[in-house]
Amino acid sequence: MGTATRTGLRIGIDLGGTKIEAIALDDTGAVLMRRRVATPADNYAAILAAIADLVTTVEHQCGQRGSVGIAIPGAISQRTGLVKNANTVVLIGHTLESDLADTLARPVRLENDANCFALSEAVDGAAASAAIVFGVILGTGVGGALVVDRRIVVGRNRIGGEWGHNPLPWARAEDHARACYCGKSGCIETFLSGPGLAADYRRRAGKELSAQDIVLAASAGDGVAADCLEAYQDRLARGLASVINVIDPDAIVLGGGLSNIAQLYTALPPLIEKYAFSDRIDTPVLRAAHGDSSGVRGAAWLWPLTAAAAR
Repeated sequence: MGTATRTGLRIGIDLGGTKIEAIALDDTGAVLMRRRVATPADNYAAILAAIADLVTTVEHQCGQRGSVGIAIPGAISQRTGLVKNANTVVLIGHTLESDLADTLARPVRLENDANCFALSEAVDGAAASAAIVFGVILGTGVGGALVVDRRIVVGRNRIGGEWGHNPLPWARAEDHARACYCGKSGCIETFLSGPGLAADYRRRAGKELSAQDIVLAASAGDGVAADCLEAYQDRLARGLASVINVIDPDAIVLGGGLSNIAQLYTALPPLIEKYAFSDRIDTPVLRAAHGDSSGVRGAAWLWPLTAAAAR
């Protein structure tokens, strides 16, 4: 039996709306180096050049050529091969994967940033011991991703895990349906995103507070803020219970800014058990181990351990 050639170097790129981050990992997941630059968000050619420069810099400092995986704020259309649904809108309609492969003179792998987050946490993060992992991003938007045996499940239409654009389950009178950018209303994202939490406070209190400030206000005794957080937890529990009813994952990992609400990790388990279709729910709800670095780490892990360096 032959010995597989290893790269010894995996380069991950997180292409965000404001910054592009690069990371270099060895086969154990140790960080060899990290670098970030501002995203030239209105210039597609400049984005390609910035990524190429980051890869060149990483390889020069590490002294070897590596595989390249890229987390993008959108998805590649199964039908056209073009970028779609990207909040960095200059990417939409471009053949980003092939353009980067040409620019870097090697194959590259691209995935949605939520998928990369979940992969990172499943490979060597909070859910490293779990076979079936559902990852949730709670931030400006709400994303989801499913990883089974350390492989991203993208699905036939490449929308696997798009939990945020299902309707909020077991809706109540106070769950006023809100318009979503996707063209529908009542999507989970409109309730569980940062702007969704802020909108709930605005409706109840008649004034503006950011999601972060709502959390601080609740801890300082603001009753309206506390009510908003209680409603948020219940809505999140309902959403996650519906995931458990369909997938029954071994672990759920939360990421994004709202995942830093510490009380979620004690409040959610009994609430989920209340809604899920079982007499007992043992599914752990975990905080991401790698935090904001999960996306870029997951991009690096898009290449398997036995992947040979591009030639």
